[in-house]
Amino acid sequence: MKKGSELRARYNDINRGVYFIGTTPPKNDTPIEQVSAIADKLLERVSDIDFDGLIVYDIQDEDSRTSQPRPFPFKTTHDPRLYSSLLNKKSTRPVITYKSVVQSNADDFEQWTNDAWHDYGVRDIVLVGSPSKQNNISLPLTDAYKTLVANENDFFIGGITIAERHANKGNEHAKLIEKHQQGCNFFISQAIYNAQATIDMLTRYAIECQQQGLKPQRIILTFSPCGSKKTLEFIEWLGVSVPEATSLRILNAEQPLYESIRICSNTLVQILDAVLPYKLPLGLNIESLTNRKEEIDGSILLYKLLRSTMDNYLAKQELTALITDK
Repeated sequence: MKKGSELRARYNDINRGVYFIGTTPPKNDTPIEQVSAIADKLLERVSDIDFDGLIVYDIQDEDSRTSQPRPFPFKTTHDPRLYSSLLNKKSTRPVITYKSVVQSNADDFEQWTNDAWHDYGVRDIVLVGSPSKQNNISLPLTDAYKTLVANENDFFIGGITIAERHANKGNEHAKLIEKHQQGCNFFISQAIYNAQATIDMLTRYAIECQQQGLKPQRIILTFSPCGSKKTLEFIEWLGVSVPEATSLRILNAEQPLYESIRICSNTLVQILDAVLPYKLPLGLNIESLTNRKEEIDGSILLYKLLRSTMDNYLAKQELTALITDK
């Protein structure tokens, strides 16, 4: 059995991007043999692209976060650890497993982490807190981090970052620094459709790290294509900020999916132009928010486009550094 995280070493090279495919476990009523077949199908779809690993989400209802009805009905899924384990074995690539700690108490979470390591081979974990302060929380996120850090198994720990929170409260950069102090070594963003909100957060984080003499932690930027009005409603329901002009461009396009891919490509260029001078270590996570074949195929095309863009920018940055050093 592998001793620890394969991702940890890769995260240290600032000149290298890290690239992920995001996915969700199959619905809970899917027979177990079919779960394996679904994993095979996903890996077959991404077999012609080069990626560092996969991300498996822990899907929660989140109805406490908003009064708006959920565009797609919520259904529980198979245990993310199970699906992570399957994908890890079938792909031989690292898999980051999300864990929502909302329904956990301290003992349950301790058991969950030990089983994750020993029974499922989970090494890389992202913890997610409550979507709403209205929830009755028995295990605060800070306590979950402490439990994970104190665990005898050497997990590689990540957190989430949401640019929309920075736009509202202006303190997401401080939360990133605080979470790093609690044990987080990387962060994965919510899906991005608002370039400026992400630029503001990343710039503030980079400058704060410079001023405090801190090493910035790797931030993985998430992008998701949108091929329909229903998917757009779901993106907004999840709390993603979609500027009005962006919504109108997608909904009024002849091919909404490909318009959204163009928008995501332009968004990444804007972000990289703005933040690369700060030498933040970055990465990409491309996901499909629905199981529609068109949008899944679109997410793979989007991955190819965004990866080539980021690789190109990072290579130029490395070249500039070489010229400057001479």
